[in-house]
Amino acid sequence: MQRQGRHMERSGSKRALDPGGSGGGGGGGDDDERDPKRPRVPALASVIVEALKLDSLQKLCSSLEPILRRVVSEEVERALAKLGPAAAPARIEGRTSPKRIEGPNGSNLQLQFRSRLALPLFTGGKVEGEQGASIHVVLLDANTGHVVTSGPESLAKLDVLVLEGDFNKEKDEDWTEEEFESHIVKEREGKRPLLNGDIHVTLKEGVGTIGELIFTDNSSWIRSRKFRLGMRVSSGFCEGIRIKEAKTEAFTVKDHRGELYKKHYPPALKDDVWRLEKIGKDGAFHGKLNSNGIYTVEHFLQLLVKDQQKLRSILGTGMSNKMWESLVEHAKTCVLSGKHYIYYSKDTASVGAIFNNIYEFTGLIADDQFISTENLTENQRVFADTLVKQAYDDWINVIEYDGKGLLKFKQKKKSVTTRSDAANISTSYTSYDSAHSQKQLARGHANANIERSLMSSTSKEKRQELHPTGTR
Repeated sequence: MQRQGRHMERSGSKRALDPGGSGGGGGGGDDDERDPKRPRVPALASVIVEALKLDSLQKLCSSLEPILRRVVSEEVERALAKLGPAAAPARIEGRTSPKRIEGPNGSNLQLQFRSRLALPLFTGGKVEGEQGASIHVVLLDANTGHVVTSGPESLAKLDVLVLEGDFNKEKDEDWTEEEFESHIVKEREGKRPLLNGDIHVTLKEGVGTIGELIFTDNSSWIRSRKFRLGMRVSSGFCEGIRIKEAKTEAFTVKDHRGELYKKHYPPALKDDVWRLEKIGKDGAFHGKLNSNGIYTVEHFLQLLVKDQQKLRSILGTGMSNKMWESLVEHAKTCVLSGKHYIYYSKDTASVGAIFNNIYEFTGLIADDQFISTENLTENQRVFADTLVKQAYDDWINVIEYDGKGLLKFKQKKKSVTTRSDAANISTSYTSYDSAHSQKQLARGHANANIERSLMSSTSKEKRQELHPTGTR
């Protein structure tokens, strides 16, 4: 009875508030017209009903999820079975199995970079290995540490990718395929692809070489501000076998505007002199060197060899000794070309001094015989020092020498005699002895010419001492 009474009271109250009720007339409508902005509060019953519906829907989804998973798994297996028994993965507890970690014969396969990148990297610049070397990647069997040179895996196609710099910072180098993919970096919206060039590599006997790669965007916009290069097997290759991906060390990619001021390691001979350490572009040291005719690294090295004190004075006291040492050390890493120079003095026309392309003395040449600095006698060294000083003071008369012609004059190193050569020694001894004697004779003539030049130079100095200029 009480429940019925309460129900009647709620019904009566509802009718009293209902604008369409028989007892309310138009009163409810007048209230709405007077206060149209007052929000309508949903009834408690409707809230409870909606909550029950939502809870029932969640329970329904939870109960259907395993059924749907099983149905999808069975359909996928049925589709793969049509392609052949080899393509159908085994079922474990109603689910498809993941890729096998082991390769053929129980091998543990993984990709690995074998080259370190040349840093720093700039947008628009070619990605290269250290000292301009190519970047190689190999397929390894981690159990043995050997390169996998046979089998379909050794001929797989690979994708070159960009990874986040903070991927797998820990010492533990294990990761899943899903973890690797979650760290792949895509280009920013509205930008070109992050990598441009040869983004695929094909292994040959387990070894691949990356072609030309260029970054189109810098790394400043991602969380770690660094990238890594990654490598994985392309889709459609080595199905069913887990081959661990490769990754490089983290690195920064700077905007190409920074390359305008980048130092070169090692510098090239024709590089502008400001490419050397401690020489800023358009800075004070740069201006001093240019005003003295030193525009390139080659010019710098040439004056360093000819007159180091003059070069040091050009840079002035603003350059400390520590800065000077760093500058010279960097300049000396430059790779020299094969150009040579030769100088003949008026008094020693038969003996010439040979210099490389940065004016370093490398040896003497006489009668088409080249004698390197290491093989000069003490008397010859004294003569060479005098000739070199004359050359530096009279450099206008130094001429460029054919480097190829010089090579045939260089002394040959002792060769190792093999067992097969030993059988021919007895038959060729006579001809060899004759040729060797001729070579020794020619070398003897060269040494004799140098000694005569040395004696002539010494006697001339004595005559000048006895008869000074202007007296008879």
